[in-house]
Amino acid sequence: MRVSLRTGLGVAMLVGVVGATAGGAAMLLSAERPAPLAAKPVAKVAAAKPVPVATPAAVSTPAPEAMVVRRVLNIDGPFTHGRWVWDEDGAPAKGPLVVTIDLDAQVLSVFRDGYEIGAAVVLYGADWKPTPLGALKITEKDADHVSNLYGAPMPYMLRLTNDGISIHGSDVQEGGATHGCIGVPTAFAKKLFGVAKLGDRVIITNGKRLGMGGAITA
Repeated sequence: MRVSLRTGLGVAMLVGVVGATAGGAAMLLSAERPAPLAAKPVAKVAAAKPVPVATPAAVSTPAPEAMVVRRVLNIDGPFTHGRWVWDEDGAPAKGPLVVTIDLDAQVLSVFRDGYEIGAAVVLYGADWKPTPLGALKITEKDADHVSNLYGAPMPYMLRLTNDGISIHGSDVQEGGATHGCIGVPTAFAKKLFGVAKLGDRVIITNGKRLGMGGAITA
């Protein structure tokens, strides 16, 4: 749900990973790398006497749910409020989906198997009703949802928390804010609603980003 509360938010403009006037969408990801997987000692048995074998060195590899960023969309011109892109060409038709949101850049990105397929400038929570940070999961989908607190339509709603924080279609304009939800242009919300599944991860950060080849681990 959108309320006109924020002033002077400015516009998010991205080049590649970071805001600028041309380039790719921001990758809105946790900056933390996965912890190395501790290797377990292995023992060989020769006859009846176990012979210990040296423990191999720990290898730094992504966690099982990690996704490596393989592509970032090209976005021409300033990425301003109300703008969005969606391009699945060249991306896998199937694969795990991760949505990343960086409140600092005010941008949401959608990755399928590491390929960015969509990005949009967003609205987020007002100061007294902030958008929560962290790794969340989609727990409900409702294309025609109406807020039971405010009576406002929340089209193509993807619920993230029990207290109603969601991604949903909104009139995304500079100076707008929400009651904690992530508001995206309604046409973009419909696209996201079509590909998202219950249980898909949504990672919300505030200024933490990874470059190409980085692992999304949250």
